[in-house]
Amino acid sequence: MASDSYHEAYDLLSPPTRDMHRAISTLIEELEAIDWYQQRAEACGDEDLRAVIQHNKKEEVEHAMMTLEWLRRRSPEFDASLRTYLFSEAPITLVEKQTEDVQRGGSAGAPAGLAIGSLKER
Repeated sequence: MASDSYHEAYDLLSPPTRDMHRAISTLIEELEAIDWYQQRAEACGDEDLRAVIQHNKKEEVEHAMMTLEWLRRRSPEFDASLRTYLFSEAPITLVEKQTEDVQRGGSAGAPAGLAIGSLKER
């Protein structure tokens, strides 16, 4: 078996669930690589090597974002959360509170110029 990180029997999982697992595992690995390259670049004393390491880190960021986009396209939950939080301007916890308020049918209590609808349109 290619992955030992399944929590349920492989043969009980549908192909879409296995693909989701592959994508999530890949995203985790890409984020770990970004962290490793960041640490290596910061600790590196050679400017030329630091430039190569920083280039490698940028490639890993691209890979992570491509995988995240794949997840967004295939998961309504990822899609909704990414549309709520990414590129928002308000403090993240305020966005969450406004989202919860709207879902409960209450008033978002948004500051002037900020409404949860405008965040979802982004």
